[in-house]
Amino acid sequence: MATRALDTTPLSPDATQMLLAMSAARERTLALVAGLDEHQLERVHSPIMSPLVWDLGHIAAYEDLWLGHRYGELALLRPDLAALYDAFETPRAVRGEIEALGPADARAYMASVSARVAEVIGERGIGDGVLCEMVLRHELQHSETMRQTMAIAGLLPTAELVKSEAPLDAHEQPEGWIQVPAGAFTMGASVDGFAYDNERPRHTVEVSAFAIAARPVSNGSWMRFSEGGGYERREWWSREGWAWKEEHDITHHPAVRSRHPEAPVCHVSWFEADAFARAHGARLPTETEWERAATWTQQTRKALAGVGRVWEWTASEFDGYPGFAPYPYKEYSQVFFGKGHRVLRGSSWATDARVANLTFRNWDLPLRRQIFAGVRLAREA
Repeated sequence: MATRALDTTPLSPDATQMLLAMSAARERTLALVAGLDEHQLERVHSPIMSPLVWDLGHIAAYEDLWLGHRYGELALLRPDLAALYDAFETPRAVRGEIEALGPADARAYMASVSARVAEVIGERGIGDGVLCEMVLRHELQHSETMRQTMAIAGLLPTAELVKSEAPLDAHEQPEGWIQVPAGAFTMGASVDGFAYDNERPRHTVEVSAFAIAARPVSNGSWMRFSEGGGYERREWWSREGWAWKEEHDITHHPAVRSRHPEAPVCHVSWFEADAFARAHGARLPTETEWERAATWTQQTRKALAGVGRVWEWTASEFDGYPGFAPYPYKEYSQVFFGKGHRVLRGSSWATDARVANLTFRNWDLPLRRQIFAGVRLAREA
């Protein structure tokens, strides 16, 4: 493991911290699935999710590709696994049908890759740190994806459920609206530090005045919407959303009724979030408004409560900022541009703090609700 390099090789402080962070992330990944048996790890729990054991192999293959092979200039440890664990070569729909590594072999592969990468970092350092940070965050993001799969399968540990079901503190922020004034602000990540390509370039945006809800929508509010005809009133739904709802006989997610009424609603699709907003004479914020509100309230010490509890859908389709340049590979962001994905902002209870920041852009298709996603309303000022 990475700690071996710490014990035997003098390292720079940056390399030491990176290896410690990578080792800690791996320990958390393995601990997440430690209580699951082989069947639970290998089973396809949902057609839109990977078997959990595939995620383990993919995490290792990604680390080997970027840090062992491309950064360390070593041959791939297992070239026979490259296509198998490539997310584009092997889409989710077929991952349960292929001959992937079993749980024991996947864990052994992860350990072997980590040991090689630790040696590479011990010899070369971390360079500018971008590739190491990218690989680390990739694993942290996959651990959230694995939690989504476990939630679908009813496999989340009790401690994880407590985080997901906790109500918002009544003293954190009363219900109501925050008025955000018109003005210009700089949107996106700065040139300093790590950021994904879709967060850059940082650019100035003029925003009209608007209002944004102080709190995300709660389970209780959602149940009132559902029981008040929310899934029956055609006028509240977009054409695409109504067709999806009718085809799949959609109603509120089971978790909405079973969890605390004051907890942020979770597992709602963009279609549902859009309908809820229309039913309440409101709308979803654009992602520009969301970032403006989040950064403005930080500066003014107002409270945009609940950020970090659930991802928050925005009205915006996922695309590049003006002047976008793919880095270090176009498949991270660019291949998803202009294909109907909607942007989510903030983070969820399952997002690692290293990943969560106010410029991070998540995205998913408008019909998906496996993600830990909720909604915060906006309206005209």
